[in-house]
Amino acid sequence: MAKLTKLILPVCIIGVTVLVAQFIRANPPESNRRAPSKAPQMTVEVLPLKAQSYPVIIESYGTVQPQTQSALVSQVSGQITHINEQFREGGFFEKGQVLVELDDRDYKAEVKVARAGLLSAQQTLLEEQARAQQAEIDWQRLNNGKPANDLVLRKPQLEAAKAKVLSAQAQLEKAELALERTKVTAPYSGRILSKAVDVGQVISSNTKLADIYATDYVEIRLPIKNKDLSLLSLPEEYRNGQGPAKPKPVTFTSDLIGSQQWQGNLVRTEGAIDTNSQQLYVVGQIDEPFSKGNQKANKVSIKIGQYVTAEIPGQSLEQALVIPNRAIYQGSYVYLVKEGLLKRTEIEVRWQNGEEAIISAGLQEGDQVVISPLGQVSSGTPVSILGQDSPRRAKGERQASGERPAKAGARS
Repeated sequence: MAKLTKLILPVCIIGVTVLVAQFIRANPPESNRRAPSKAPQMTVEVLPLKAQSYPVIIESYGTVQPQTQSALVSQVSGQITHINEQFREGGFFEKGQVLVELDDRDYKAEVKVARAGLLSAQQTLLEEQARAQQAEIDWQRLNNGKPANDLVLRKPQLEAAKAKVLSAQAQLEKAELALERTKVTAPYSGRILSKAVDVGQVISSNTKLADIYATDYVEIRLPIKNKDLSLLSLPEEYRNGQGPAKPKPVTFTSDLIGSQQWQGNLVRTEGAIDTNSQQLYVVGQIDEPFSKGNQKANKVSIKIGQYVTAEIPGQSLEQALVIPNRAIYQGSYVYLVKEGLLKRTEIEVRWQNGEEAIISAGLQEGDQVVISPLGQVSSGTPVSILGQDSPRRAKGERQASGERPAKAGARS
């Protein structure tokens, strides 16, 4: 009996399973599927395009460099006995001001020796001139009408005496020049960049004393992007000497020490394309950069080697379509809202800075450009515009919830 029960139980289980499967197949469950919702899936902010006049400001950058920089070198040797109080890093000096003085006692002695040599040569010349005059008188008394040669009249001796005088004069001038060079003077008005010597040091001829630079103005080399060249009037120079009629103003700024600003001008365009960057450089100039009048808005004066940015006025574009950079995706397309749907549109950018772009193709006045960040979306997605009622959205919400619009005159 137990064996029979074990055989019947599995057969019953299989039979029940087959019956349940046939019932499910004969009566499949009905799914309550709805049509795809046409309601807006997101709300976006748009910018209606309007053609406008847009003054292009070209941005560049560079480091401040002196227009004139040189090494101050001693032309004589000796011990440094005195230096100017401004002979230090950052010290200002005027043209002709004595910066370094050397021990001049040896050079004063050389001047005296040279002066004595000149006096001796002059004395010898006077004696030779007297001998020549006496020789001519003697010849006229005894010549019997014959012409005298140069040796008789002592002309070679006279010329030799004159040459000795000239040589002595040159030696004196050379000694006086060496004495003068014991006082090293500034070749122009400028500033000390770095100094290499100090009081008490013994230096030789051609020893570098300091690096100096002129303070009348500084220059900044500014690279210009190739796409910006057509929008900028370059200050070109030509072989016949003609240059730009009017300097182009430039605003220089820096955030090294707070907010700093200087006004300058574009003065010239370099004559070659930079081989490394393949860009053209223009040169900006700031006049009197260290004067107090040019530092009214700045706590600290401009520094050599300081990094600055430049804003150069370019052309003013008429009927320009301007959009923010955040509306552009991968640099080539934007999204528009047309009839409540997103539409991907390819564009061409004519000019672009850090915040805005001018569009040359792909858009037209009146288009509604999406400026909200979209993420992963596809063209054709229903959207609503921020701040505007959307009938499409209200209708889509009713259809999604299964509601029917109420008929006129219906009672609740």
